[in-house]
Amino acid sequence: MNQILKDLSAPNLVTVLENNMFAFFTNYAHGAGCELYSGSNLVRFATGVVFPFFNGVVHTQLQPEQIDNTIIATLDYFRTKQLPMLWWTGTGTQPPDLAKHLAAHGLNSLGVLPVMAIDLSALPEQKSSTDNLSIIPVRDQQSLRHWIEVAAIAFQVPRTQWDAFFNLELSLGWDSERYIRFIGYANNLPVATSALYLDGQVAGIYVVATAPEARKRGFATAITLAALEKAHALGYHIGTLQASQMGVNVYRQMGFQEYSQVDMYVFMPVDS
Repeated sequence: MNQILKDLSAPNLVTVLENNMFAFFTNYAHGAGCELYSGSNLVRFATGVVFPFFNGVVHTQLQPEQIDNTIIATLDYFRTKQLPMLWWTGTGTQPPDLAKHLAAHGLNSLGVLPVMAIDLSALPEQKSSTDNLSIIPVRDQQSLRHWIEVAAIAFQVPRTQWDAFFNLELSLGWDSERYIRFIGYANNLPVATSALYLDGQVAGIYVVATAPEARKRGFATAITLAALEKAHALGYHIGTLQASQMGVNVYRQMGFQEYSQVDMYVFMPVDS
């Protein structure tokens, strides 16, 4: 059974941080109509939502003689389903040069993401200058719909996929002890989102988004802190996230430090 990590000096910290991210993504495979393959060589998940974020491969462990055939078979699987996907690589990926093999099969790197972590006992205080932002957990279909709309716009999910995104999240429910979503309102309008994923060792922060018209007002920081404070209240000691180029400096100012990097390679079927 996994045990909650007590501090950032744990020798297996990097593995645990990256595993939280992989667990968050594969959690989507528990939604209605989704598929999960968990083998010794890789973990593959598909949700049916036609957007790369919701389909992919993690935990790749390939021997040299397996590389090409496994990549071909995996891409054929997603091509048959006409689903775009992300193939994630991290510090534990085998072979270490998997990236060149993915590139040879037509996948393109979307860039490196810093994997960051923070001691939850040292969180900065919430600032009062957030225009009376009200943050609540998602607990019904209306707040989930608001959460979907803010996140979908921020992450550029095509409008044609919003209903599929909503139905996927709806099928996961809002009573999970592991997966907790937060929605922020300002002037009664939904303006910010975040999600907390608890894997028994660390607390991961995901889907941090702000409505375009509400940016640069501290809302993303506030709703990230709300999720981290919830994790701390639940007994967690370490928070983690993967930072975009836009957000990395904001997270550093909050106290996050970088511990590793992950890369994502995108596959787009011809008809996507």
